Amino acid sequence: MLERKRRPSAPGDIIRAHYLDERGISIAALGRAIDVSRKHMSDIVNGHARIEPLVAARLAKVFGTSTTLWLNLQAAVDAWDADREVRSWKPPTNFSDAA
Repeated sequence: MLERKRRPSAPGDIIRAHYLDERGISIAALGRAIDVSRKHMSDIVNGHARIEPLVAARLAKVFGTSTTLWLNLQAAVDAWDADREVRSWKPPTNFSDAA
């Protein structure tokens, strides 16, 4: 399997580039549209909060996309981060002593 050299684009990067910037939508306005606080929307856009299923469904409805799109974007970032985190982790060799 090929290893990615760079982290996948986070959902917030896509929101900013393809929706906020292109359409002139503010973070506050998008937050109101999907019924989340401006702070939470800002955290998502700036990569400090994950996209959860309810937010993904609301984004999909507002932007005419799919819930799966947003969840897959988040899953790709989560998997990349997890792979980096376990690079130096050593699994136990004897499972009876794992606890």
